[in-house]
Amino acid sequence: MEVKEKAAREIIKIGRQMLESGLVLGTWGNLSVRLAALDGFLITPSGIDYRLLSEEDLVLVDFNGRKVEGKLRPSSETLLHAAIYRNRPDVNGIVHTHSIHSSVFAVNREEIPPVLEEFAQLVGGIVRVATYAPPGTPELAEATVAALGDRGAVLLANHGLVSVGSHLQEAFLVSQVVEKAAYVYLLAKISGKPHVLTEEEAWRLRRDFLENYGQKDGKEG
Repeated sequence: MEVKEKAAREIIKIGRQMLESGLVLGTWGNLSVRLAALDGFLITPSGIDYRLLSEEDLVLVDFNGRKVEGKLRPSSETLLHAAIYRNRPDVNGIVHTHSIHSSVFAVNREEIPPVLEEFAQLVGGIVRVATYAPPGTPELAEATVAALGDRGAVLLANHGLVSVGSHLQEAFLVSQVVEKAAYVYLLAKISGKPHVLTEEEAWRLRRDFLENYGQKDGKEG
C-alpha cells in the first residue's frame, strides 16, 4: 500500500498549502489523487479542517464514486472527481478551490482567457464556465466534464475552480496560475485594454511546453 500512503501524504501537504495560500477558506474545496492500481482514487473527506487532516481520514473511492475504504464520508464533490477521472485518463490529480479572483469570473459566468503565457502553457486555451448545477450532483459532474474538455481547468458557475494535472502538484500549480491570471485580467480591464492570446497561440504554447519544457531524459531543456 506504499502508493496509497504516498498519495495520502501528498494530499495532506497540498491541502495545507491550498489553505495557507488563500485558495480556500475553512473546510471548503477538495483534492484527490488517482490510484490506478486500486481502480479508484483517494479523496479528502467532507468537512474536515485541512490543518487537522490525517492519512487515516482520507477516503478511497472507485471510479463510479462509491466508497471502497475509509471511516469518513468522502467529499461532497466525489461524483465530480469520478467523472473527470473516467473521461480524462491523462489526469492523475484534481484540486478544487474557491479562490477569490477566479470566483469573480465564476459568479459573472465569464470565461477566463489566456492572458499570460504561463496560463496558456499549463491550461491550454480559455477556462470555460460549466453550466450551473447544484453542488454534489450528477448534473454538476456532467457539466464540469463537458466544459473542461481537454484543458487544465474549468470554472463552476457561482462556485469556484477545478484544476487538473498529470499529478497533484501540477493540478495545484494550475489553480495558482489561473488565480493569478484572473487577478491580472481584472486589473488589466480596469487599467487599460487587455490583449488576449488567441486560441491558436495558446495551444502552440501548450504544445511547446509539453514537448520542450523542463528536463527531458536527463538532458538539458
